[in-house]
Amino acid sequence: MTRFPHRAVPIVLAAVVIDVIGFGIVMPVLPALITDLGDVDLPEATRIAGWMLAVFAVAQFFAGPVLGSLGDRFGRRPVLIFSMLAFAIDYLLMAAAPTLAWLFVGRFVAGAAGAVFGPAGAVLADVSPPKKRAETFGLMGAAFGVGFIIGPAVGGLVSDLGPRAPFIVAAALAGLNAAAMFFLLPETLKFENRRPFRLADATVVGAFRPLFQAGNAAPLLVAWFLWQLGTQVYPATWSFWASIRFGWDAEAIGWSLAWVGLLNVLVQVFLTRRVLGRTGERRAAMIGLFVATATFMAYAFTTQGWQVYAYYLFGCIAALAYPALNGLLSRMVDATRQGALQGGIGSMNSVAQIFGPLVAAQSLAAGSARGFAGAAFLVAAALNLLALLIIAWRTPHLRPATEGAPA
Repeated sequence: MTRFPHRAVPIVLAAVVIDVIGFGIVMPVLPALITDLGDVDLPEATRIAGWMLAVFAVAQFFAGPVLGSLGDRFGRRPVLIFSMLAFAIDYLLMAAAPTLAWLFVGRFVAGAAGAVFGPAGAVLADVSPPKKRAETFGLMGAAFGVGFIIGPAVGGLVSDLGPRAPFIVAAALAGLNAAAMFFLLPETLKFENRRPFRLADATVVGAFRPLFQAGNAAPLLVAWFLWQLGTQVYPATWSFWASIRFGWDAEAIGWSLAWVGLLNVLVQVFLTRRVLGRTGERRAAMIGLFVATATFMAYAFTTQGWQVYAYYLFGCIAALAYPALNGLLSRMVDATRQGALQGGIGSMNSVAQIFGPLVAAQSLAAGSARGFAGAAFLVAAALNLLALLIIAWRTPHLRPATEGAPA
């Protein structure tokens, strides 16, 4: 018997891998590109990168529920293909950017396209039994990790050709991904589970309405948001923090991110299913949040580059949080609203991506100016600890929706 519940799953996982490769390729060169185009130093480039991520998140906040609801109406396949084509255009824009303003335009295009994670999550929910969804979401986490192994490592190597070369490679990968999905990806949303597109549903409030009807969802959503807010410290500051704290170049940053990706894959492949089977989704989420909090604290006071690698041997267990929390949320709505749910989650993540990078980047810049580069990680630790406490005290009982019945 195959490991995958449906033949669409490996295709969607491959799409996630390629998408993350494209994202990871460009991360090591962003500090050099921003400092070059803006003629600024690294602390100021950190602030600019924070605003750039915020522009991406604002666009995705409004587009996420729309794409999710369109997926519930017309199917997942056309939305996924559109997203990847838009990403190919985005990377080409950024490769040709003559000014910082062009980089901001490129990030807006990427945010409006919605990326592949919302539609991909809806596909996995379509084809997985409710009690197995957290395990399947763990496979998407593993795919993310594989992309994070390959992407930053390749980005660090390709950066020798110039800071724009990784964007061209990322554009080519996104275009090939769209073509592969056009020919290979089957539609997973059954016609009987499709629903009319309504603008009222294509908002964050509309996407989450079924969750509140399921009961006791508010604390879980708040915990998800705080967790996401804290984890923005990685995309917002990692490259800049490593450059400031250790003097790492693009290649060194790329290898550190590849290490993070490798360990995340190992956790998702070898630990997620076993931990979820023994502890359940709620306790697995609490384990992940506890480890994330401890790891952020350790990074805040890191003094040697090798410690980054050592600490993440423990910190990788935090990867349990994503499949556990997503599995809990997906079980609280029925089959007709999985796309809207994933789009709503994407929009909530976008709010975190608006404020998280700004808080993290400003914390890093302010702390570095005062001789303490770990300030952003202290803030992230506090946010994850608060999320852990909320889940521990406010979500002892969750009521899943009846599968197939309108919520």
